[in-house]
Amino acid sequence: MLETYLPKIKEFILTYGVKVLGALAVLIIGWIVIKWVTKFIGKMIDRKGIDVSLKPFLMSLTSALLKVLLLISVAGMMGIETTSFIAIIGAAGLAIGLALQGTLANFAGGVLILILKPFRVGDLIEANGHIGVVTEIQIFVTKLTDPQNRLVIIPNGVLSNSDIRNYTELGRVRVDLTIGIAYGADLKKAKEVLMGVMQNHQKVLKDPAPFVGVAELADSSVNLAVRPHCKPEDYWEVFFDIYENGKLALDAAKVSIPFPQMDVHIKKDL
Repeated sequence: MLETYLPKIKEFILTYGVKVLGALAVLIIGWIVIKWVTKFIGKMIDRKGIDVSLKPFLMSLTSALLKVLLLISVAGMMGIETTSFIAIIGAAGLAIGLALQGTLANFAGGVLILILKPFRVGDLIEANGHIGVVTEIQIFVTKLTDPQNRLVIIPNGVLSNSDIRNYTELGRVRVDLTIGIAYGADLKKAKEVLMGVMQNHQKVLKDPAPFVGVAELADSSVNLAVRPHCKPEDYWEVFFDIYENGKLALDAAKVSIPFPQMDVHIKKDL
């Protein structure tokens, strides 16, 4: 009875044995090559200086995609019809993409931020209506700490498509202040006093030089634009100090700071 099936067994081995061995060899070699390619991509990421938080994700994504392609190729070598598998994978990818389009947008935004680096951890930025110090850049969201010490979480999809003001990138920032004096006050004296306040502050930069000028002739006051420059981390200290020290210095110099007032003229009928 064995002699009856022996020719068929030999035929089966000759027909499919070579394919199995070839597919197994391709699978083993392909697996080794994928590991090598993944490590090479990791080294390239290190050389390019891409953010470390993006490195494991890109390596895992590359490895997964290559392994899927390898398995499809091996299945084809075994004589398995792969067209249906490819169609199923494509349909599944489309369905997942539609279901997670918001998440994918945030992921794409995170990749752009980590690669292009419009800001880094520790930078003072203003974006999407929020201002604060960047505390963490994740693949889907970016976290800020605002001046009230509140945690602000902004989706990267929104952040990557909005205007971003980076106050840290240039190493200095201008503090915009407005101080009003009375119309009857000595304008030149007021400007000298405020300039002296800025020049004597340790956190105000000498270059660019501070500036004082008339910004507006308002209803009840002459508004002066007071413009010191400082390092981004000193912004709020300079902001509050110049206002306070400016008020004290103007009072000491007898330069009056007005309050809103209105002159009413009563005309009597003769």
